[in-house]
Amino acid sequence: MMRSVMVGNQLNTIMPYTRKDYPDSLKNFMAPVRNKAIDIANALLAEGSDDSKAIAIATARAEEWALKRKIKVRKDNAPENRN
Repeated sequence: MMRSVMVGNQLNTIMPYTRKDYPDSLKNFMAPVRNKAIDIANALLAEGSDDSKAIAIATARAEEWALKRKIKVRKDNAPENRN
């Protein structure tokens, strides 16, 4: 499974997201939620979704998945948790 990104005029194919290589937007998620988002994003990319849409959908679905299971979504030091 590969994903493609435009760099200038060139379409580059790169590996799917992994547990070590994932979007910055997932860095403040707890590992189980981040891993679920990665799995969902990779499935969406394999179906032809574009990168930004796949990440947005995967993030929302992973949060829903975690909340239904009463799993903590974000790390304590995440900006969203600061007052």
